[in-house]
Amino acid sequence: MASSAGDPLLPGEDGGRRCGFLPQSVRLKTSVWSELGGAVGDLGTYIPIVLALSLASHLDLGTTLIFTALYNFATGFLFGIPMPVQPMKSIAAVALSSAHLTIPQIMSAGLAVGAVLIVLGATGLMTSLYRILPLPVVRGIQLSQGLSFAFTAVKYIRYSQDFSRSSSASTSTPRSLLGLDGLALALVALLFIILATGSGDDEDGDGTNRRRRRACSRVPAALIVFALGLLLCFVRDPSIVQGLRFGPAPLRLVKITWDDFKTGFWEGAVPQLPLSVLNSVIAVCKLSSDLFPERAELSPARVSISVGLMNFVGCWFGAMPCCHGAGGLAGQYRFGGRSGASVVFLAIGKLVLGVVFGNSIVTIIGQFPIGILGVMLLFSGIELAMASRDMGTKEESFVMLVCAGVSLTGSSAALGFISGIVLYLLLRLRDVDYKGLVGRWGAGRRRSANNAREDGDGDAS
Repeated sequence: MASSAGDPLLPGEDGGRRCGFLPQSVRLKTSVWSELGGAVGDLGTYIPIVLALSLASHLDLGTTLIFTALYNFATGFLFGIPMPVQPMKSIAAVALSSAHLTIPQIMSAGLAVGAVLIVLGATGLMTSLYRILPLPVVRGIQLSQGLSFAFTAVKYIRYSQDFSRSSSASTSTPRSLLGLDGLALALVALLFIILATGSGDDEDGDGTNRRRRRACSRVPAALIVFALGLLLCFVRDPSIVQGLRFGPAPLRLVKITWDDFKTGFWEGAVPQLPLSVLNSVIAVCKLSSDLFPERAELSPARVSISVGLMNFVGCWFGAMPCCHGAGGLAGQYRFGGRSGASVVFLAIGKLVLGVVFGNSIVTIIGQFPIGILGVMLLFSGIELAMASRDMGTKEESFVMLVCAGVSLTGSSAALGFISGIVLYLLLRLRDVDYKGLVGRWGAGRRRSANNAREDGDGDAS
């Protein structure tokens, strides 16, 4: 897949010389504009979740911005790809549901998931799971997650949202056609991104068409759309400026009781663990190999430990439990991110907002046009789902589609994973040569019997 925003710099060109003082992991692989476009590529997922938790559960958004900025810095330098940092979606869903977890319970869930992932990574169990897991099952999880993002994105575009109740709380009220967060605005943003980036692969076609497409892709479409959304925040409600307060939110340790930990573990961590293992580690490593075949394969152990350490650092201070996500990686790649520089740019933006405005930044984000977020999320979901197009046989596609279908219908990656594994093993059983097995077993029994008789005859003589 080619860059969606800017031509790659060839090895040894000016970009490498200008950035010679930087570590290889954060040197520009494309243009600055391309990496900046990739930086905002996963905000269609990030903003709705943290905004909903800030409004409904009183999450400290300023603290979350600062800590996720530090995570972005670390992952950008460590992994050298646009490794996303996203809220843990299952924990967020439970916190915003009727169960309504408190902040100490949310943090307990994040600490529990982090501890399990550190153990899985440090012991090598995550690496073993990554190696033995059938590819069609992984593709099924990716397909289901990508389609889930796309379905949610369409709801964001078509219907009004109430993020004070949930990050996916669509009302039955269709979005108005006109207005500063109308359907027309979202459709214009959608068409603009399609014209600028196409399908995300500008290497298709002959030389003339390829040059024309790559000329269009130099436009940082995602960055322009996101900047428009920020501008509209102030146009929609100029009074939000008066609600801004300068200075970071004070850091406070979250007091977690044993009852908080038990509730957070059973209601938040248990449903989150399968999603973290499958989508935050396994699927991220597989997708990274697909998108960056020239790079060494990501270590599942390192990715697992990375997720665990993030939560062990930030959850004590009230930062939202976070993970890496295949959808975020797909979104940042789709909009031009090709190196760790992409998430470092994002980290700088988050850190500035968190330090300068603290928790009052929620007044700005609360006015961001949701239709535009839906458009960005739609492209992230499609990019992730398209990773499943490499299934070469009908049998592989069968396993992948069953796994994806069960995951979507049951709203559970764990249920889809179990169904996919069972189906894969059943199909493997059909290939077993039972007649040959029985024949070899019978031959072995006869040899054992003959050896026993020979030994008996030898003893008698």
